[in-house]
Amino acid sequence: MKDDVIARRYADAFFSYASQTCGEEKAVEDWTSVRALLLENRELVINFLDTPTITSLEKEAFIDKFFGEGFSAELRQFLRLLLKKDRIDKLWDIAEYIRLSYLYGKKTRALLKTSFPLELDLIRLIIEKLEHKFQRRLKLYIELDANLLGGVKVIMGNTVIDGSVRKRLEGLKTKLDAIRTT
Repeated sequence: MKDDVIARRYADAFFSYASQTCGEEKAVEDWTSVRALLLENRELVINFLDTPTITSLEKEAFIDKFFGEGFSAELRQFLRLLLKKDRIDKLWDIAEYIRLSYLYGKKTRALLKTSFPLELDLIRLIIEKLEHKFQRRLKLYIELDANLLGGVKVIMGNTVIDGSVRKRLEGLKTKLDAIRTT
């Protein structure tokens, strides 16, 4: 869990920086290539860069050579930062997070659970409100779930917005149980 948070923070920080300098498209392209290289040479790259007996200058020369042509200067600078902060072992996790979160630009996958089919206008309104709230474009999936009893539940990564009748009933039950015990 902690590793996921670290990977997410570094990836988001990189994209915040890269979007202002080289652009998000180039950043996604770079990380797609990094991930492909890691698929083929993961142990070699990460073990080499994480070995304490190899000097920092040698590691930086390796980054310049291995991630030189075709990659942005921002990526190489970021890899040097990971070396400096002793987080190079998180390189694969960062590449995976970027693949899942940024491959479709700023679109974030979200799951909308509902107990009954919704009208298209209502779905559009929900998407509009969520995109405004989270400042991200959404790729929305819809799932019917009779256990909700009514209302909707939205799941986006680690964020859950539960407006279901079941959740409200559980909250009411908890409050009533607390009143009974006092």
